[in-house]
Amino acid sequence: MQLRSLPKQVNLVEVGPRDGLQNEKQHIETGIKAELCNRLLAAGVSRLEAAAFVSPKWVPQMADGAAVIASLNRALSPKPKSVSVSALVPNLKGMEAAIEAGVDEIVVFTAASEAFAQKNINCSIAESIERFKPVIELARRADIHIRGSISCALGCPYQGDVPVTAAAEVVKRLHGIGVQEFDVADTIGVGTAGRVSEVFSAVAKVSPLNQIAGHFHDTYGQALANILAALQVGVRTFHSSVAGLGGCPYAKGATGNVATEDVVYLLQGLGIACGIDLGELVKTGAWISEQIGKPYASRAGKALLNKQQAEMLTESAG
Repeated sequence: MQLRSLPKQVNLVEVGPRDGLQNEKQHIETGIKAELCNRLLAAGVSRLEAAAFVSPKWVPQMADGAAVIASLNRALSPKPKSVSVSALVPNLKGMEAAIEAGVDEIVVFTAASEAFAQKNINCSIAESIERFKPVIELARRADIHIRGSISCALGCPYQGDVPVTAAAEVVKRLHGIGVQEFDVADTIGVGTAGRVSEVFSAVAKVSPLNQIAGHFHDTYGQALANILAALQVGVRTFHSSVAGLGGCPYAKGATGNVATEDVVYLLQGLGIACGIDLGELVKTGAWISEQIGKPYASRAGKALLNKQQAEMLTESAG
């Protein structure tokens, strides 16, 4: 593995409104989802995964995706013209809904593990990719950016270890049908820095690293170390979820996606810009956690919030 110098800037894809909220059992009002998105845009998020156009029968929390996207105020962003809104789509019906909603990019999804593909999408990896072809053709005609999400690239809840080259093989297949960007995901959060280096180095042999994103869950507390390992390989795009929203139903005790606040704090410490205002992000993370009745899960966010509250108490006492 050849380590590279760290970049001056990286891209963050905020997945909280979709990947973070989709597994919440309690119904979350459309207005709360829309306000979350708009707060994130105001904090400087430029790539926002806002919805999933999937069957409401299977993911009822995402049934209002079109309404959420319609409520977005991109002018809130410091750079509104650069904002990109994405949605997950499983089929042509979802693709048509995404086009009607006005998304900038879509996400199709498969896995690096055959066992996970069978359990999660009821088909083989090859069959899932075959199903994507008409979706991708329609997206290309509509000039919509296409991402391919590859689950369980670093471990699977059903088969255990996943070969180092498995994600790279799927990247090659997806590239062959027109996918433009590849999300390599540690879905259950079992990855470690060494394994991340191996997997992403393998992926780098089949795709330019500017087309690769790292998607890490923090189940074992390794997400930030894994991001640093991927940075050293040359990855420059990462996914994260405000307040650490989300989870994985396949890993007991999983704490969900890595918190955007924690990632931004890491990047600031490394002198790497991402365009996001950490103070505003912390306020947003605390707000959405209160709205859905959950403890604020970002470690950096909680520490900064406590520091701010302590400073306010000191000022008021003075």
